[in-house]
Amino acid sequence: MEIDRREFILAGGALAAGCASDKMPALKPEVTEVPDVAEVPADGEVPKRALILSPPVLQNAAETSMGVGFAVSDMANGYVDVSESPDLAGARRVKCGGYRVTDMNDKVMLVRLTGLKPATTYYYRIGADRIEYKNGYAMKIVGHEEDARVYSFQTLGAGARSSFCVINDTHAQMAPFGMAIDKIAELKPSCVVWNGDACNTQETIESLLPIFYVPKIARVDYAACQPYMFLPGNHDCRGLASRRIERAMMFRQPEERLSRDWDLGRNFAVRCGEIAMIGLDTGEDKLDSRDVFAGLFNMEPYRVAQRVWLEDALARPDIQSAPYLVAFCHIPLYDARPDANPGDCDKDGGGRYSTDYAAWQRTCANLWGPLLEKAGCQLVITAHQHRYRYDEPMAGRSWAHIVGGGPELGVTGRVVNGERVQVKDESHFPTVVEGFVGGGRLHVRVHDVLKNCIAGEFDYAPRRIDM
Repeated sequence: MEIDRREFILAGGALAAGCASDKMPALKPEVTEVPDVAEVPADGEVPKRALILSPPVLQNAAETSMGVGFAVSDMANGYVDVSESPDLAGARRVKCGGYRVTDMNDKVMLVRLTGLKPATTYYYRIGADRIEYKNGYAMKIVGHEEDARVYSFQTLGAGARSSFCVINDTHAQMAPFGMAIDKIAELKPSCVVWNGDACNTQETIESLLPIFYVPKIARVDYAACQPYMFLPGNHDCRGLASRRIERAMMFRQPEERLSRDWDLGRNFAVRCGEIAMIGLDTGEDKLDSRDVFAGLFNMEPYRVAQRVWLEDALARPDIQSAPYLVAFCHIPLYDARPDANPGDCDKDGGGRYSTDYAAWQRTCANLWGPLLEKAGCQLVITAHQHRYRYDEPMAGRSWAHIVGGGPELGVTGRVVNGERVQVKDESHFPTVVEGFVGGGRLHVRVHDVLKNCIAGEFDYAPRRIDM
C-alpha cells in the first residue's frame, strides 16, 4: 500500500465537523465573515469590531466537567453562564482561567466547567469583557459582549447515550470537511474524537484559530453542542504553536488529574454510556534523534509515562465495569506489511522500510498493547496512513484495529515518468467512524463521506468483566 500523506498536506485552510443542537437552529449555511475595524471617522472615535468572533467549541468532555472555548478579537476575559434550565435560571458564571487570577488575552477564551452532574443536560451562554490594559496597575473593563444564543450539551457518564464518532487527518482541508460535518450532524453522537493531524505545521496561536474556531465552513457552530476530544497527531507536534496548543484546545484542569500526569493533558479515560473510551497520544512519527528536530523532541519518555497512566485508568471501576472498551490514538498500533516502518528505528540503507517515518508505532504497541489486551479491549481506532483499513483480531492481539481514511478526495500522488502527479485513486477517501450500542452489541460503521456510503461495518459482543 503506497502512503502519500506528504504530497497531499497543503498549507492553509480550515476544518471542523459537528452538528447543531436539536434545541436550537443551526447558523445560516454560509461562512460568517468578521468585518475589519472601520476607518477612523471625523470625530476620531474608532469603532471596534465584534469582540466574540466564533461560536463556542466544546472540548475535553468528562463525566463532571466540560471545556468551552471561543475566539475573540481584542484583549478580553471570557465567561460562561451555565444552568440546568433552558432559560438559564439560576445560572452559575464561570470565568476563564484558574483560581489565582482570571485569564485575559486577545485570541482564545478557555473556560473549564467543573462540578457538573454526570449524564446531565446543561444550557449555557458565552460572553466576554473587553479589557483596556496598559500594565499591572492600569487596567479596566471597557465593555462586554454576549452571544445571544443559548446552547446545550450533555456531560458524559454511564447514563449517557452510548455513541461516538471519529474524524482524523483533516490537515486544514476544507472540501472533505463539509462532507464529514454533514455526516456527523446526521449521526448526532454524544462526542467526537478528533484523532490527530488537525494541523500541518503551525507557528502561531493565530494560525490555530481558522482550524479550530473560525473555519470557513457552512456549519460554523460545529462543536457548540457536541464536544470534541482532541488527540494530537504527529503534525500537531510541529511548529512553535504546538508547544502551546493547549492555549487553543485546552487540557483538563490540574485538579482533574494526578500531579504525576499533569503533562498528559491529552489522555482521556471516560464513560460514554456503555462504552469506556481511552485516548492515547502516539506523538511524533520520527525518532527523537532525527537531525531535523535538533534534539528538541522528547517523545520516548512521554510514551512510557502514558503506560503508567493507562494502567491506572484501566483499573478504575467506571472503566472496568463498561461492557465495551475502545481505545483511540493517531499512529496505528499494527501493520502487517514487512516494509512498513515500525517507528522505533530509522530508515535503513538496505531499503527495508518504505518510509523514513513511522507507518505504525511498535513502541506504543509494546507499551500499551498488553494492558489493552488484559483489559479486554475490543477495538483500537487509529489514523495517520490516509487510507481506510480494517485488521481482524489475531493471536496475541485480540482487539480489532481500524485505520481511518485521509482528506484526499479520490486522488493520490504518484510518480509517472519521473514526475509526481495527482491521479485518480478511489481507495483514498475521508471517513467518519461511528460507534453506537444497540441490541446488546457495539456496532461500528466506517462511513466513506466522499461517496456517502458505508465502507465497513462491524459489531462486537460485550467483553468479559472481572471486577
